Amino acid sequence: MVWDWLPVYFEQLLGGLWVTLQLVVICAGFGMAAAIPIGLVQVTGPKWLANIALGFCTVIRGTPLLIQLWLIYYGLGSVFPSIPGIRESVFWPYLRAAYPYAVFAFSLSVAGYVGEVMRGAFAGVPKGELEAAHAMGMGPFTVLRRVWLPRALQNVFPTLAGELVLTLKATPLAATITIQELFGVGTQIRQDTYRVYEPLLLIAGIYIVLTGIIVLVMRYFENRIPRPASV
Repeated sequence: MVWDWLPVYFEQLLGGLWVTLQLVVICAGFGMAAAIPIGLVQVTGPKWLANIALGFCTVIRGTPLLIQLWLIYYGLGSVFPSIPGIRESVFWPYLRAAYPYAVFAFSLSVAGYVGEVMRGAFAGVPKGELEAAHAMGMGPFTVLRRVWLPRALQNVFPTLAGELVLTLKATPLAATITIQELFGVGTQIRQDTYRVYEPLLLIAGIYIVLTGIIVLVMRYFENRIPRPASV
């Protein structure tokens, strides 16, 4: 095996790694922020809003992420240039770039998958604990913040870790819309050097390390979640 290309492309690999980490962290944050209300409303209602949330999760989980990404980038991205004055606006530098569309697509994917996970997590919290919290004088928001949400997250943390790993492994799809994340840089290296296996092995090793870090971090936070006292 030949590795003499590694010093030449080291900075590009670091840049690709940074883009990959950004995609994972940002999309996981936005996706989780949307998934919690998506899961909660399916349990609490109202029914019409629960049906919308269920339909959203069904569409996201039932279609390939690559198709979602391309529909957003090539579909939605082609609409904005036809809007009068958009090219002269301050938003155009962002709307013509691929990165925001990738963030949007990956965030929707996380929201759809984790939203369904959170639905089951909220529904799985014993009603007795919630009724006891209400009996102690807690308001609905306080019950959600201090009892319902922590208990739900505690039950599904291993699953959330798995979803975060899946998000990491989905980031190479961003290379299909010209984003130079880790896999995209690896592809560029293979095209430039005609080395097939070495760049792929290096990229695979980096993903394995990142996966291990994600699992360890999620286990740390899982152990840090306070367990509500039995009431």
